[in-house]
Amino acid sequence: MKKLFLLMLLIGGGISAQAQAVNEVKYNILNTIIMKSVELGYEHFIDRDQSVGVDLYLNDRFSYYPESKSKGKKFNTTSIGASYNFYFGGKNGENGSGYSVSPFLKYRFGDFEEDKWRADEKVTETTDMNSVIVGIGVGYKWVKNDSFTIQPFANIGRNFSEDVNDRFMAIELNAGVIIGYRF
Repeated sequence: MKKLFLLMLLIGGGISAQAQAVNEVKYNILNTIIMKSVELGYEHFIDRDQSVGVDLYLNDRFSYYPESKSKGKKFNTTSIGASYNFYFGGKNGENGSGYSVSPFLKYRFGDFEEDKWRADEKVTETTDMNSVIVGIGVGYKWVKNDSFTIQPFANIGRNFSEDVNDRFMAIELNAGVIIGYRF
């Protein structure tokens, strides 16, 4: 009888431990609308109020710097990033909800092309965008039924590439609205 009770207790504990989603896939819809950039991410909760995340940025842009093909400006960049996320003030029993603070590390690779006129000749200047960016983000995450999430956020980062800093500012601002699904 004791063995049966212990077995049922272990099975029940295992089921309740799996009841809450600990993985989330996410997509920054605002960047796609504003900048024609795709930002996809994955977040894994290691505790109720902490998670680690990985992000992929396709057609990544420097902040909200305008890209105009008619003026000969084009970003050819991709980035990968990693973050550690802290959540505060969310509902009891919900993983990762409420206010968030997220230190991050991002690596961007690719180039930026810009057409310029020199002595009546059109010249394409290329800036090497390979750089490491260190920063911090803040936001607020709402969770519906421990499945769907929405999170407006803003972040600021410092770019450590001299080539990029010669052409753009060293400080990079970004914002967005992330929608996510937990499983």
